[in-house]
Amino acid sequence: MSVITIGRGEDAPQCEPHEAPASSVGAGFGPNHRWKVLGIGVAANASFSATFSGIPATAVFMRSGYHLGNGQLGLVLGLLGLGVALSELPWGLLTDRWGDRGVLLTGLGATAAWLLLMAVLVVPSPTQVPGVVLLASVLLVTGLLGGSVNGSSGRAIMAWFHEGERGFAMSIRQTAVPLGGGLGALVLPSLASAHGFAAVYGLLAASSAITALFAWRWLHQPPKDEAVTAAATLSAGPTPLHNPDVWRIAIAIGLLCVPQVAVLTFASVFLHDFGGMGTAVISVSLGAVQVGAMVMRVWSGRFTDRYRNRRSFLRLCSMLSVLGFAALGLVVLASANLRAADMADWQPLLSPAIVLVLVVAGICVSAWHGVAYTELATLAGASHAGTALGLANSFVFVAFFLVPITIPGLLVLGSWAGVWLSAAACALIAWPIFLRPA
Repeated sequence: MSVITIGRGEDAPQCEPHEAPASSVGAGFGPNHRWKVLGIGVAANASFSATFSGIPATAVFMRSGYHLGNGQLGLVLGLLGLGVALSELPWGLLTDRWGDRGVLLTGLGATAAWLLLMAVLVVPSPTQVPGVVLLASVLLVTGLLGGSVNGSSGRAIMAWFHEGERGFAMSIRQTAVPLGGGLGALVLPSLASAHGFAAVYGLLAASSAITALFAWRWLHQPPKDEAVTAAATLSAGPTPLHNPDVWRIAIAIGLLCVPQVAVLTFASVFLHDFGGMGTAVISVSLGAVQVGAMVMRVWSGRFTDRYRNRRSFLRLCSMLSVLGFAALGLVVLASANLRAADMADWQPLLSPAIVLVLVVAGICVSAWHGVAYTELATLAGASHAGTALGLANSFVFVAFFLVPITIPGLLVLGSWAGVWLSAAACALIAWPIFLRPA
């Protein structure tokens, strides 16, 4: 049995992408079982992404259906992210202690049951509208339960795939986030408009339940001797919570998620209120962001596996995000000034430009996740991958909490241009925090 010792960051030696990992043989597992594990990771992340990205896509209908102001809307959407932020690290620590199978099954099953309960009890009707406190509370619990998905599925992939395949595999897993979010953006607003939020929550509950069944059937630990060997070769150095490089990448990931969260949570409101666009344009625009992010994530994983340039790629994505959101802020500022000057003839040209720049900026700021998580998990080691990924996702979902609450305040103080320029500033801060190439 050969052991491949994994180094740190870009100095890590590589195996050929076509080489099957040793953990895929023995104990009744066929040589391609790792792809089933990857498929489960994709399905689990997609089902929860449809929840935390799809529900904000219904923001316009949630605002009217639950009788919310912009500030209240930001609060309830932000608490969904806060729930995930609070639970990610504990779920990650439990994953490293109990294993990914038990944590993923528990999280998916509990999330499905909770969403079904929401579909029955927490939906507006002609006779009763749930209060903002109740809605915020149930979305907080949804986030607490759904935080189980990220670290557990990522640790499973680290256990089943070797270096040289991990960036590609983790990037495919991360396509689940825009895949689920894109499907949510395309389906859930129309579903909320036509059938109400009982149908929205019921569909999301069914998605989590079906994924849990697949995980129960196919998600298993690698053969014990291989798993122990992998842990021994991958966990040299300090534990994630005592590793400053792990903290740097986790913090940079959280900062670079700020502009992404701004798109996911308030782009629909921005296009409706500022752009005067309808549901079809909003859904297609957000869907285009998610599809573009999926394509770029798969490509970036394969590209960085081949050239071993993860850190350089992360810094490049930071700078491209700065440019994209700065451009969006300037286009919005120009459009607002033209409106103030009563030069409406330019508006038919600027409206498509706003959509185009928003889509491009949204794709740029969503293309790097698989690469970042692979670099982070490689630094931490397979036996501590759950903790490291949980730490990073805690920062990610702190952004999901703070951004929806902050944007209404920025709109009161300034304008949509200020929102997007602030997003560009966060991406700029993330750029030097990402580690330089080794």
